[in-house]
Amino acid sequence: MKLGFSTLSLFSKTNDKIVETAKNNGFEMIELLAENPFNFNTPEALKSFDVLIHGPTVDLNIASINKGIKEESVKQMKDTIDMAENVNAKAITVHPGKIGRNDERLRKIAMEKAIESIGELVDYANLTVSVENMPSRFSFLANNVEELEQIQQETGCKITIDTGHANTCENPEEFFDLKNICYFHLNDNNGEKDQHLTLGEGTLDLNLLKKVDCGIIELNNFDNILKSKDVIKSLFKK
Repeated sequence: MKLGFSTLSLFSKTNDKIVETAKNNGFEMIELLAENPFNFNTPEALKSFDVLIHGPTVDLNIASINKGIKEESVKQMKDTIDMAENVNAKAITVHPGKIGRNDERLRKIAMEKAIESIGELVDYANLTVSVENMPSRFSFLANNVEELEQIQQETGCKITIDTGHANTCENPEEFFDLKNICYFHLNDNNGEKDQHLTLGEGTLDLNLLKKVDCGIIELNNFDNILKSKDVIKSLFKK
């Protein structure tokens, strides 16, 4: 498995420090978390790695039925894509959006808005746009394989599978078997909510990781990233 980690675990550290940490611990990829105030202006430091970007999510909703919020959210994503290209990133992962009220009619409208926004980003970008599956909560779009596949097929985007998000759903394995997967976010939980636990500390069937060929360990703490890396090493030795 080609392996990297998310800078969620080193938030606010400089690119140089992130690269030093990655090199010292034998990682091949880095996913930069693009929430402000991240520094995208030192591409030289990142040249020896495959760079991926996690688009901003705080206060944004590309599926909003509020025209102003939707347009600003798409603008923020485009700004991030511009910065991503500055560091030669291969892909950007975006969240598909959510609805503010548990109403099936609004969900249908929000799906249309999400598809419109993601299609616009795919057309804008010179890198891969990849949409992430969400946890099993009604407010999140793409929290099932049907919606995720619909978005992919109608926009031409790729898919990022978050193993923890999948683990909150009835059949996690079906997410691992989807086509057009760009890469995986690797984390664990208790099967009920998104917790970003170290691999092996939750209920995720670790054997599913044998289906993964490209993974970003996405945790809040770098020590736990190293623990998860060891779990993956042990798994692939079997």
